[in-house]
Amino acid sequence: MTQPTEPIEFAGAADDIVSRFAGNNDLNAAALAALSTICPTSTDAQSTAEHGRDWWPLAMHWALQGKTPRRAGAVCTPTNSAQVAAIVAVCNAHDLPLTVAGGRSGVCGSSVPLYGGVVLDVTAMQGIVSVDTVSGIVEVLPGTFGPDFENELQSKYQLTVGHFPQSFDISTVGGWVACRGAGQYSTRYGKIEDMVVGLEIVLANGDIVRTGGAPAAAIGPDLTSLFVGSEGTLGVITKVWLRAHPVAQFQARAAYVFPSFADGMHACRDSVRNGATPAVLRLYDEIESKRSHGLDGTQCTLLVLDEGDERLVKATLDIVRECAISNRGRVGDVELVEKWLHHRNDTSGLQALTRKGYIVDTMEVSAPWSKLESIFNDVRTAFMSAVGARSASCHLSHSYLDGACLYFTFAGDKTDAVEDNYIAMWNAGQRAAIACGASVSHHHGIGINRARFMQESLGNAMQLLQGLKDTLDPKDLLNPGKIGLTSLRNNGRQVWP
Repeated sequence: MTQPTEPIEFAGAADDIVSRFAGNNDLNAAALAALSTICPTSTDAQSTAEHGRDWWPLAMHWALQGKTPRRAGAVCTPTNSAQVAAIVAVCNAHDLPLTVAGGRSGVCGSSVPLYGGVVLDVTAMQGIVSVDTVSGIVEVLPGTFGPDFENELQSKYQLTVGHFPQSFDISTVGGWVACRGAGQYSTRYGKIEDMVVGLEIVLANGDIVRTGGAPAAAIGPDLTSLFVGSEGTLGVITKVWLRAHPVAQFQARAAYVFPSFADGMHACRDSVRNGATPAVLRLYDEIESKRSHGLDGTQCTLLVLDEGDERLVKATLDIVRECAISNRGRVGDVELVEKWLHHRNDTSGLQALTRKGYIVDTMEVSAPWSKLESIFNDVRTAFMSAVGARSASCHLSHSYLDGACLYFTFAGDKTDAVEDNYIAMWNAGQRAAIACGASVSHHHGIGINRARFMQESLGNAMQLLQGLKDTLDPKDLLNPGKIGLTSLRNNGRQVWP
Protein backbone atom coordinates (compact mmCIF):
# COMPACT_ATOMS: atom_id res chain seq x y z
CA MET A 1 0.00 0.00 0.00
CA THR A 2 1.44 3.37 -1.05
CA GLN A 3 2.17 5.73 1.84
CA PRO A 4 2.71 9.53 2.10
CA THR A 5 6.18 10.89 1.34
CA GLU A 6 8.00 12.92 3.99
CA PRO A 7 8.72 16.45 2.69
CA ILE A 8 11.96 16.82 4.66
CA GLU A 9 13.55 15.25 7.74
CA PHE A 10 12.74 16.35 11.28
CA ALA A 11 15.60 17.55 13.47
CA GLY A 12 15.73 15.51 16.66
CA ALA A 13 13.87 12.50 18.00
CA ALA A 14 10.12 12.08 17.54
CA ASP A 15 9.39 12.58 21.24
CA ASP A 16 11.20 15.94 21.17
CA ILE A 17 9.29 17.46 18.24
CA VAL A 18 7.13 20.38 19.39
CA SER A 19 4.18 22.12 17.78
CA ARG A 20 4.62 25.52 16.13
CA PHE A 21 0.95 26.26 16.91
CA ALA A 22 0.56 25.67 20.62
CA GLY A 23 -2.41 24.02 22.29
CA ASN A 24 -3.61 21.02 24.28
CA ASN A 25 -3.48 17.85 22.18
CA ASP A 26 -4.66 15.36 24.78
CA LEU A 27 -7.73 13.29 23.97
CA ASN A 28 -9.70 11.94 26.91
CA ALA A 29 -9.57 8.23 27.59
CA ALA A 30 -13.20 7.66 26.65
CA ALA A 31 -12.73 9.26 23.21
CA LEU A 32 -9.55 7.27 22.52
CA ALA A 33 -11.22 4.05 23.59
CA ALA A 34 -14.19 4.73 21.32
CA LEU A 35 -11.99 5.55 18.33
CA SER A 36 -9.85 2.45 18.92
CA THR A 37 -12.90 0.19 18.64
CA ILE A 38 -13.64 1.57 15.15
CA CYS A 39 -10.29 1.30 13.36
CA PRO A 40 -6.53 1.39 14.03
CA THR A 41 -5.84 4.48 16.14
CA SER A 42 -2.33 5.70 16.97
CA THR A 43 -0.90 8.16 19.46
CA ASP A 44 2.68 7.22 18.53
CA ALA A 45 5.03 10.23 18.66
CA GLN A 46 6.39 9.80 15.13
CA SER A 47 2.93 9.31 13.62
CA THR A 48 1.33 12.27 15.37
CA ALA A 49 4.25 14.52 14.39
CA GLU A 50 4.19 13.42 10.74
CA HIS A 51 0.41 13.84 10.55
CA GLY A 52 0.86 17.37 11.89
CA ARG A 53 2.38 18.64 8.63
CA ASP A 54 2.24 18.58 4.85
CA TRP A 55 4.52 19.96 2.09
CA TRP A 56 3.98 23.61 3.07
CA PRO A 57 7.49 25.05 2.45
CA LEU A 58 7.45 27.05 5.67
CA ALA A 59 6.71 23.85 7.61
CA MET A 60 9.90 22.40 6.10
CA HIS A 61 11.90 25.14 7.80
CA TRP A 62 10.09 24.42 11.07
CA ALA A 63 10.90 20.70 10.71
CA LEU A 64 14.60 21.52 10.56
CA GLN A 65 14.10 23.35 13.88
CA GLY A 66 12.47 20.29 15.44
CA LYS A 67 8.91 21.55 15.01
CA THR A 68 5.75 20.30 13.31
CA PRO A 69 2.96 22.83 12.63
CA ARG A 70 0.60 21.10 15.08
CA ARG A 71 0.96 17.60 16.46
CA ALA A 72 -2.16 15.45 16.09
CA GLY A 73 -3.76 14.09 19.25
CA ALA A 74 -4.52 10.77 17.55
CA VAL A 75 -4.40 9.32 14.03
CA CYS A 76 -7.28 7.13 12.86
CA THR A 77 -6.93 4.95 9.77
CA PRO A 78 -10.35 3.73 8.57
CA THR A 79 -10.89 1.35 5.66
CA ASN A 80 -14.49 2.15 4.68
CA SER A 81 -17.22 4.78 4.75
CA ALA A 82 -19.01 3.28 7.74
CA GLN A 83 -15.87 3.59 9.84
CA VAL A 84 -15.43 7.20 8.73
CA ALA A 85 -19.01 7.95 9.78
CA ALA A 86 -18.38 6.33 13.16
CA ILE A 87 -15.19 8.38 13.69
CA VAL A 88 -17.11 11.57 12.88
CA ALA A 89 -19.81 10.56 15.37
CA VAL A 90 -17.21 10.12 18.15
CA CYS A 91 -15.65 13.50 17.35
CA ASN A 92 -19.11 15.03 17.43
CA ALA A 93 -19.89 13.49 20.80
CA HIS A 94 -16.59 14.63 22.34
CA ASP A 95 -16.30 17.96 20.46
CA LEU A 96 -12.99 16.97 18.87
CA PRO A 97 -11.64 18.76 15.81
CA LEU A 98 -11.24 16.35 12.86
CA THR A 99 -8.79 16.91 10.01
CA VAL A 100 -8.75 14.63 6.96
CA ALA A 101 -5.39 13.74 5.41
CA GLY A 102 -4.30 11.67 2.41
CA GLY A 103 -0.90 12.01 0.77
CA ARG A 104 -0.37 15.29 2.65
CA SER A 105 1.25 16.74 -0.49
CA GLY A 106 -0.48 20.11 -0.19
CA VAL A 107 1.71 23.21 0.01
CA CYS A 108 -0.56 25.55 2.00
CA GLY A 109 -1.06 23.66 5.27
CA SER A 110 -4.54 22.40 4.46
CA SER A 111 -4.05 18.99 6.10
CA VAL A 112 -2.42 20.41 9.24
CA PRO A 113 -4.59 19.71 12.34
CA LEU A 114 -4.51 23.34 13.41
CA TYR A 115 -6.30 22.66 16.71
CA GLY A 116 -4.92 19.18 17.33
CA GLY A 117 -7.59 16.56 17.85
CA VAL A 118 -8.02 13.69 15.40
CA VAL A 119 -6.40 13.24 12.00
CA LEU A 120 -8.43 10.90 9.81
CA ASP A 121 -5.90 9.28 7.47
CA VAL A 122 -7.70 7.93 4.37
CA THR A 123 -4.67 6.16 2.87
CA ALA A 124 -6.01 2.74 3.90
CA MET A 125 -8.99 3.46 1.61
CA GLN A 126 -7.19 2.69 -1.64
CA GLY A 127 -8.15 1.19 -4.98
CA ILE A 128 -10.54 1.31 -7.91
CA VAL A 129 -13.97 0.01 -6.86
CA SER A 130 -15.62 -0.28 -10.28
CA VAL A 131 -15.35 0.91 -13.87
CA ASP A 132 -18.26 1.59 -16.22
CA THR A 133 -16.34 1.03 -19.46
CA VAL A 134 -19.32 1.95 -21.63
CA SER A 135 -19.78 5.36 -20.02
CA GLY A 136 -16.14 5.89 -19.05
CA ILE A 137 -16.86 6.39 -15.32
CA VAL A 138 -14.46 5.22 -12.63
CA GLU A 139 -15.39 4.71 -8.98
CA VAL A 140 -12.30 5.09 -6.78
CA LEU A 141 -11.51 5.39 -3.08
CA PRO A 142 -10.06 8.70 -1.82
CA GLY A 143 -6.74 7.39 -0.46
CA THR A 144 -5.63 6.03 -3.85
CA PHE A 145 -2.30 7.50 -4.96
CA GLY A 146 -1.88 8.86 -8.49
CA PRO A 147 0.51 6.23 -9.94
CA ASP A 148 -1.50 3.30 -8.51
CA PHE A 149 -4.71 4.76 -9.89
CA GLU A 150 -3.49 5.49 -13.43
CA ASN A 151 -1.42 2.31 -13.74
CA GLU A 152 -4.41 0.11 -12.97
CA LEU A 153 -6.82 2.20 -15.02
CA GLN A 154 -4.58 2.17 -18.09
CA SER A 155 -3.35 -1.43 -17.90
CA LYS A 156 -6.67 -3.10 -17.11
CA TYR A 157 -9.16 -0.83 -18.84
CA GLN A 158 -7.17 1.19 -21.41
CA LEU A 159 -8.59 4.37 -19.86
CA THR A 160 -7.07 7.49 -18.33
CA VAL A 161 -8.52 10.35 -16.29
CA GLY A 162 -5.73 12.60 -17.57
CA HIS A 163 -5.02 14.24 -14.22
CA PHE A 164 -1.25 14.54 -13.70
CA PRO A 165 -0.39 17.24 -11.13
CA GLN A 166 3.23 17.89 -10.23
CA SER A 167 2.47 16.07 -6.97
CA PHE A 168 1.12 13.05 -8.90
CA ASP A 169 3.50 10.51 -7.33
CA ILE A 170 2.74 11.57 -3.73
CA SER A 171 -0.89 12.76 -3.85
CA THR A 172 -4.26 11.02 -3.63
CA VAL A 173 -7.52 11.21 -5.53
CA GLY A 174 -9.33 12.61 -2.49
CA GLY A 175 -6.73 15.33 -2.15
CA TRP A 176 -7.10 16.28 -5.82
CA VAL A 177 -10.83 16.80 -5.29
CA ALA A 178 -10.62 18.43 -1.86
CA CYS A 179 -8.14 21.07 -3.05
CA ARG A 180 -9.60 21.48 -6.56
CA GLY A 181 -6.35 20.54 -8.21
CA ALA A 182 -5.09 20.87 -11.77
CA GLY A 183 -2.96 18.43 -13.72
CA GLN A 184 -0.21 19.33 -16.15
CA TYR A 185 -2.38 18.12 -19.07
CA SER A 186 -5.32 20.27 -18.03
CA THR A 187 -5.69 22.25 -21.26
CA ARG A 188 -6.77 18.96 -22.89
CA TYR A 189 -8.50 17.15 -20.01
CA GLY A 190 -9.61 19.98 -17.72
CA LYS A 191 -9.14 20.52 -14.00
CA ILE A 192 -10.37 18.00 -11.44
CA GLU A 193 -13.77 19.71 -11.16
CA ASP A 194 -14.29 18.96 -14.86
CA MET A 195 -13.63 15.26 -14.19
CA VAL A 196 -15.81 14.65 -11.11
CA VAL A 197 -19.08 12.86 -11.85
CA GLY A 198 -20.17 12.49 -8.24
CA LEU A 199 -19.03 12.07 -4.64
CA GLU A 200 -19.87 10.12 -1.51
CA ILE A 201 -19.54 12.39 1.52
CA VAL A 202 -19.72 11.90 5.26
CA LEU A 203 -21.22 15.06 6.77
CA ALA A 204 -20.34 16.53 10.16
CA ASN A 205 -23.45 14.90 11.71
CA GLY A 206 -22.31 11.46 10.50
CA ASP A 207 -24.76 11.14 7.61
CA ILE A 208 -23.45 9.55 4.40
CA VAL A 209 -24.72 11.30 1.25
CA ARG A 210 -24.18 10.81 -2.48
CA THR A 211 -24.04 13.75 -4.91
CA GLY A 212 -24.04 13.91 -8.70
CA GLY A 213 -24.10 10.87 -10.96
CA ALA A 214 -25.60 12.09 -14.23
CA PRO A 215 -24.04 14.19 -17.02
CA ALA A 216 -25.17 17.81 -17.25
CA ALA A 217 -28.06 17.32 -14.83
CA ALA A 218 -30.25 20.22 -13.75
CA ILE A 219 -31.56 19.10 -10.37
CA GLY A 220 -31.22 22.32 -8.49
CA PRO A 221 -27.75 23.67 -7.63
CA ASP A 222 -24.77 21.42 -8.28
CA LEU A 223 -24.26 19.91 -4.82
CA THR A 224 -21.06 18.13 -5.88
CA SER A 225 -19.40 21.47 -6.49
CA LEU A 226 -19.94 22.47 -2.84
CA PHE A 227 -17.38 19.88 -1.77
CA VAL A 228 -14.88 20.12 -4.64
CA GLY A 229 -12.30 22.56 -3.28
CA SER A 230 -13.77 22.72 0.24
CA GLU A 231 -10.55 21.22 1.70
CA GLY A 232 -12.34 18.98 4.18
CA THR A 233 -14.20 21.82 5.89
CA LEU A 234 -17.72 20.77 4.81
CA GLY A 235 -17.53 16.97 4.68
CA VAL A 236 -15.25 13.94 4.37
CA ILE A 237 -14.89 12.52 0.85
CA THR A 238 -15.16 8.71 1.00
CA LYS A 239 -15.73 7.82 -2.69
CA VAL A 240 -15.15 9.60 -5.97
CA TRP A 241 -16.61 8.97 -9.43
CA LEU A 242 -14.48 10.38 -12.27
CA ARG A 243 -14.81 10.70 -16.05
CA ALA A 244 -12.22 8.77 -18.05
CA HIS A 245 -10.95 8.89 -21.64
CA PRO A 246 -9.52 6.17 -23.88
CA VAL A 247 -5.74 6.05 -23.57
CA ALA A 248 -4.24 8.18 -26.35
CA GLN A 249 -2.63 6.31 -29.24
CA PHE A 250 -0.79 9.27 -30.74
CA GLN A 251 1.29 12.11 -29.32
CA ALA A 252 3.07 15.09 -30.88
CA ARG A 253 5.29 17.86 -29.47
CA ALA A 254 6.62 21.28 -30.39
CA ALA A 255 8.58 24.17 -28.89
CA TYR A 256 8.75 27.89 -29.72
CA VAL A 257 10.83 30.85 -28.62
CA PHE A 258 9.46 34.40 -28.21
CA PRO A 259 11.18 37.76 -27.73
CA SER A 260 8.84 38.56 -24.81
CA PHE A 261 6.45 36.88 -22.40
CA ALA A 262 3.61 39.04 -23.74
CA ASP A 263 4.16 37.67 -27.25
CA GLY A 264 4.00 34.14 -25.90
CA MET A 265 0.80 34.87 -23.97
CA HIS A 266 -0.81 36.24 -27.11
CA ALA A 267 0.12 33.04 -28.93
CA CYS A 268 -1.42 30.90 -26.19
CA ARG A 269 -4.58 32.99 -26.17
CA ASP A 270 -4.96 32.92 -29.95
CA SER A 271 -4.41 29.14 -29.99
CA VAL A 272 -7.08 28.38 -27.42
CA ARG A 273 -9.58 30.87 -28.80
CA ASN A 274 -9.13 29.29 -32.23
CA GLY A 275 -10.06 25.90 -30.79
CA ALA A 276 -6.59 24.43 -30.21
CA THR A 277 -6.40 22.94 -26.71
CA PRO A 278 -3.22 20.86 -26.53
CA ALA A 279 -2.66 18.89 -23.34
CA VAL A 280 0.42 20.97 -22.52
CA LEU A 281 0.83 24.66 -23.34
CA ARG A 282 3.51 25.96 -20.99
CA LEU A 283 5.12 29.37 -21.46
CA TYR A 284 8.22 30.30 -19.42
CA ASP A 285 9.50 33.81 -18.74
CA GLU A 286 13.05 34.83 -19.59
CA ILE A 287 14.36 33.89 -16.13
CA GLU A 288 12.96 30.35 -16.15
CA SER A 289 13.82 29.89 -19.84
CA LYS A 290 17.46 30.66 -19.05
CA ARG A 291 17.52 28.53 -15.90
CA SER A 292 15.77 25.48 -17.37
CA HIS A 293 16.22 25.71 -21.14
CA GLY A 294 19.61 27.34 -21.62
CA LEU A 295 18.38 30.52 -23.33
CA ASP A 296 20.25 33.82 -23.04
CA GLY A 297 17.96 35.51 -20.50
CA THR A 298 16.12 37.72 -23.01
CA GLN A 299 13.77 35.16 -24.61
CA CYS A 300 10.84 33.02 -23.50
CA THR A 301 10.10 29.37 -24.27
CA LEU A 302 6.74 27.73 -25.07
CA LEU A 303 6.46 23.94 -24.71
CA VAL A 304 3.60 22.16 -26.47
CA LEU A 305 2.40 18.57 -26.23
CA ASP A 306 -0.84 16.97 -27.33
CA GLU A 307 -2.23 13.44 -27.48
CA GLY A 308 -5.30 11.69 -28.81
CA ASP A 309 -6.61 11.00 -32.30
CA GLU A 310 -3.80 11.67 -34.78
CA ARG A 311 -5.97 13.89 -36.98
CA LEU A 312 -7.05 16.10 -34.11
CA VAL A 313 -3.56 16.31 -32.65
CA LYS A 314 -1.98 17.33 -35.95
CA ALA A 315 -4.67 19.96 -36.53
CA THR A 316 -4.19 21.30 -33.00
CA LEU A 317 -0.42 21.63 -33.39
CA ASP A 318 -0.87 23.29 -36.79
CA ILE A 319 -3.05 25.97 -35.20
CA VAL A 320 -0.58 26.48 -32.35
CA ARG A 321 2.24 26.85 -34.87
CA GLU A 322 0.34 29.48 -36.86
CA CYS A 323 -0.49 31.42 -33.70
CA ALA A 324 3.11 31.24 -32.47
CA ILE A 325 4.60 32.45 -35.76
CA SER A 326 2.06 35.25 -36.08
CA ASN A 327 3.07 36.49 -32.61
CA ARG A 328 6.80 36.77 -33.35
CA GLY A 329 7.60 33.23 -32.29
CA ARG A 330 10.17 30.99 -33.93
CA VAL A 331 10.55 27.22 -33.81
CA GLY A 332 12.58 26.04 -30.82
CA ASP A 333 14.20 22.81 -29.67
CA VAL A 334 11.50 20.13 -29.36
CA GLU A 335 13.82 18.07 -27.15
CA LEU A 336 13.02 20.54 -24.37
CA VAL A 337 9.60 18.89 -24.08
CA GLU A 338 11.21 15.50 -23.46
CA LYS A 339 13.50 17.04 -20.86
CA TRP A 340 10.53 18.63 -19.10
CA LEU A 341 8.64 15.31 -19.06
CA HIS A 342 11.51 13.61 -17.26
CA HIS A 343 12.11 16.33 -14.65
CA ARG A 344 8.69 17.93 -14.14
CA ASN A 345 8.04 16.33 -10.72
CA ASP A 346 11.53 16.68 -9.26
CA THR A 347 11.48 18.49 -5.90
CA SER A 348 15.05 17.78 -4.82
CA GLY A 349 16.09 21.39 -5.40
CA LEU A 350 13.44 22.61 -2.93
CA GLN A 351 14.72 20.38 -0.14
CA ALA A 352 18.37 21.23 -0.84
CA LEU A 353 17.79 24.99 -0.70
CA THR A 354 15.58 24.67 2.37
CA ARG A 355 18.30 22.77 4.23
CA LYS A 356 20.65 25.65 3.45
CA GLY A 357 18.19 28.14 4.97
CA TYR A 358 16.81 29.74 1.80
CA ILE A 359 13.12 30.50 1.29
CA VAL A 360 11.61 28.95 -1.85
CA ASP A 361 7.91 28.75 -2.69
CA THR A 362 5.39 29.09 -5.52
CA MET A 363 2.19 31.06 -5.96
CA GLU A 364 -0.31 30.33 -8.73
CA VAL A 365 -3.26 32.52 -9.67
CA SER A 366 -5.68 32.74 -12.58
CA ALA A 367 -7.22 35.69 -14.39
CA PRO A 368 -8.78 36.76 -17.70
CA TRP A 369 -6.44 37.19 -20.66
CA SER A 370 -6.92 40.96 -20.56
CA LYS A 371 -5.36 41.17 -17.08
CA LEU A 372 -2.50 38.69 -17.35
CA GLU A 373 0.20 41.04 -18.61
CA SER A 374 -0.23 43.49 -15.73
CA ILE A 375 -0.33 40.60 -13.24
CA PHE A 376 2.87 39.17 -14.72
CA ASN A 377 4.70 42.49 -14.37
CA ASP A 378 3.25 43.75 -11.09
CA VAL A 379 3.54 40.50 -9.13
CA ARG A 380 7.18 39.90 -10.05
CA THR A 381 7.94 43.49 -9.06
CA ALA A 382 6.01 43.11 -5.81
CA PHE A 383 7.87 39.96 -4.81
CA MET A 384 11.20 41.67 -5.41
CA SER A 385 10.16 44.64 -3.26
CA ALA A 386 9.73 42.45 -0.17
CA VAL A 387 12.39 42.25 2.53
CA GLY A 388 14.92 39.53 1.79
CA ALA A 389 13.67 38.77 -1.73
CA ARG A 390 16.24 37.11 -3.98
CA SER A 391 14.38 36.17 -7.18
CA ALA A 392 10.92 35.97 -8.75
CA SER A 393 9.98 34.27 -11.99
CA CYS A 394 6.86 33.05 -13.76
CA HIS A 395 5.39 30.60 -16.22
CA LEU A 396 1.93 30.20 -17.74
CA SER A 397 0.83 26.64 -17.05
CA HIS A 398 -2.89 26.22 -17.81
CA SER A 399 -4.89 27.95 -20.56
CA TYR A 400 -8.64 28.40 -20.96
CA LEU A 401 -10.97 30.13 -23.38
CA ASP A 402 -11.21 33.23 -21.17
CA GLY A 403 -7.87 33.28 -19.38
CA ALA A 404 -4.99 31.32 -17.89
CA CYS A 405 -2.99 30.42 -14.80
CA LEU A 406 0.24 32.25 -14.00
CA TYR A 407 2.56 30.29 -11.74
CA PHE A 408 5.19 32.33 -9.86
CA THR A 409 8.31 30.93 -8.22
CA PHE A 410 10.00 33.15 -5.64
CA ALA A 411 13.01 32.83 -3.37
CA GLY A 412 14.39 34.69 -0.39
CA ASP A 413 17.89 35.05 0.95
CA LYS A 414 19.28 32.84 3.66
CA THR A 415 18.22 34.44 6.94
CA ASP A 416 17.37 33.83 10.57
CA ALA A 417 14.07 35.67 9.96
CA VAL A 418 12.64 32.97 7.68
CA GLU A 419 9.05 33.23 8.88
CA ASP A 420 8.90 37.05 8.82
CA ASN A 421 10.42 37.25 5.34
CA TYR A 422 8.20 34.45 4.06
CA ILE A 423 5.09 36.30 5.25
CA ALA A 424 6.34 39.57 3.72
CA MET A 425 6.92 37.98 0.31
CA TRP A 426 3.54 36.26 0.30
CA ASN A 427 1.77 39.46 1.35
CA ALA A 428 3.48 41.43 -1.42
CA GLY A 429 2.91 38.91 -4.22
CA GLN A 430 -0.58 37.75 -3.37
CA ARG A 431 -1.99 41.21 -2.72
CA ALA A 432 -0.47 42.55 -5.95
CA ALA A 433 -2.18 39.72 -7.83
CA ILE A 434 -5.55 40.39 -6.18
CA ALA A 435 -5.22 44.13 -6.89
CA CYS A 436 -4.74 43.34 -10.59
CA GLY A 437 -7.86 41.17 -10.69
CA ALA A 438 -6.44 37.66 -10.19
CA SER A 439 -8.03 34.85 -8.22
CA VAL A 440 -6.40 34.08 -4.91
CA SER A 441 -5.54 30.54 -6.06
CA HIS A 442 -5.74 28.36 -9.16
CA HIS A 443 -4.99 24.85 -7.91
CA HIS A 444 -2.91 24.80 -4.72
CA GLY A 445 -5.89 25.70 -2.56
CA ILE A 446 -6.06 27.93 0.51
CA GLY A 447 -5.29 25.98 3.70
CA ILE A 448 -3.62 28.06 6.40
CA ASN A 449 -1.17 30.02 4.30
CA ARG A 450 -3.71 31.83 2.12
CA ALA A 451 -6.56 32.09 4.63
CA ARG A 452 -5.86 35.78 5.32
CA PHE A 453 -6.47 36.69 1.67
CA MET A 454 -9.90 35.09 1.30
CA GLN A 455 -12.00 38.02 2.52
CA GLU A 456 -10.25 40.54 0.26
CA SER A 457 -10.50 38.13 -2.66
CA LEU A 458 -14.16 37.09 -2.27
CA GLY A 459 -15.53 40.28 -0.72
CA ASN A 460 -19.03 39.95 0.67
CA ALA A 461 -19.41 36.58 -1.07
CA MET A 462 -17.32 35.23 1.82
CA GLN A 463 -20.52 35.28 3.90
CA LEU A 464 -21.99 32.63 1.59
CA LEU A 465 -19.08 30.29 2.25
CA GLN A 466 -19.26 30.97 5.98
CA GLY A 467 -23.00 30.30 5.89
CA LEU A 468 -22.44 26.90 4.27
CA LYS A 469 -19.91 26.04 6.98
CA ASP A 470 -22.20 27.15 9.80
CA THR A 471 -25.09 25.12 8.38
CA LEU A 472 -23.26 21.90 7.50
CA ASP A 473 -20.84 21.94 10.44
CA PRO A 474 -22.37 24.01 13.26
CA LYS A 475 -19.94 22.65 15.88
CA ASP A 476 -16.90 23.48 13.72
CA LEU A 477 -15.57 19.93 13.79
CA LEU A 478 -14.21 19.56 10.26
CA ASN A 479 -10.77 20.99 9.50
CA PRO A 480 -11.37 24.13 11.59
CA GLY A 481 -9.41 27.31 10.91
CA LYS A 482 -8.89 26.72 7.18
CA ILE A 483 -9.74 28.54 3.93
CA GLY A 484 -10.46 31.80 5.76
CA LEU A 485 -13.48 30.50 7.67
CA THR A 486 -14.17 31.83 11.16
CA SER A 487 -13.45 29.15 13.75
CA LEU A 488 -15.37 28.71 16.97
CA ARG A 489 -12.16 27.27 18.40
CA ASN A 490 -10.26 30.56 18.41
CA ASN A 491 -13.00 33.12 19.10
CA GLY A 492 -13.05 34.09 15.44
CA ARG A 493 -9.38 35.08 15.37
CA GLN A 494 -6.90 33.80 12.81
CA VAL A 495 -4.18 31.60 14.33
CA TRP A 496 -1.52 32.51 11.75
CA PRO A 497 0.17 34.77 10.87
